[in-house]
Amino acid sequence: MIKLLRVDHRLLHGQVAVSWSSYLGIDCILLANDALLKDPLMMTSVKLAKPQGVKVVAKTIEDSIEAIKSGVTDKYKLFIVCGNIADSCRLAGELGIDYINLGETRASEGRKAVSTNVFINEEEKKLLTETMDTGVKIEIQGLPSQKAVSLRNALKKF
Repeated sequence: MIKLLRVDHRLLHGQVAVSWSSYLGIDCILLANDALLKDPLMMTSVKLAKPQGVKVVAKTIEDSIEAIKSGVTDKYKLFIVCGNIADSCRLAGELGIDYINLGETRASEGRKAVSTNVFINEEEKKLLTETMDTGVKIEIQGLPSQKAVSLRNALKKF
């Protein structure tokens, strides 16, 4: 059962891993990210952030979709973390996920702040809006203890 689909460019790190894992009561984290598997340093840091008692699996986006559709993940309370907006929108669309949590995206040239920790460009804004228009609820929330903010409302100020 998918408990949460989250976007966080850092993928997995201590505070978020522990707080979300505990809050959601999950037993498996799926890191759905094509670049992660090609980056040994990032893989090492992700393994160090693994919460105790929680399985962590890294797969490409395509392999993540296949695994979930096959039913192999059904036995888990699954927390899916994507490194970017495009991947999360693709997963939501292909898997029928109706909620995306925006945790943190990088600030960089051409990207504007939607919140303190979420920065998007025009292409991502369009993709997020299209995804919301299909019925997917998207909220900005760094930690479970923080108030979730509707992306639709945040985009009004964008």
